[in-house]
Amino acid sequence: MKTYCQENLKEIKKLLLQLSNEQYIYNAQLLSNATIGQHVRHIVEFYQSALAGLDSNNINYDNRKRNLLIETDKDVAMEIMDSICSKLAMDIVDKSCTLEGNFCADGGKETQIKTSLFRELAYCLEHSIHHQALIKVGLLELKSASYIDETFGLAPTTIRYKKVCAQ
Repeated sequence: MKTYCQENLKEIKKLLLQLSNEQYIYNAQLLSNATIGQHVRHIVEFYQSALAGLDSNNINYDNRKRNLLIETDKDVAMEIMDSICSKLAMDIVDKSCTLEGNFCADGGKETQIKTSLFRELAYCLEHSIHHQALIKVGLLELKSASYIDETFGLAPTTIRYKKVCAQ
């Protein structure tokens, strides 16, 4: 799982290396004026939240820092992605932990769910792919979709299915 997460972050970094910072912070109308940078920050902070739970065995995505530098400076985002990839390269093993979160928009009570680190990394990966699909929409508006390949923002199962259909 760790390798798939690293590959995912490297794919996003490859895109960021091609974008100007102006493109990174462009308010895309098709994304309700959100930016590619905001989606990248969201992705990165979910990975950070999962890895922050290594010591405490508690993961809480609600407590993200929402660091505006990540969404406004692509170099900062890439540095943090490199840091996450370095942590994932360490000898981390799967272990039981607790997912904590408030899943009610009206401010219900916090819920605790038994999970595992690798299960949460799988969630981060799937969550990232979903946001990459939205980033692709922003790239289309910027007329910069040539920066990515056709599989960017597609789930691995979709990629495999398309390969089978093409045969």
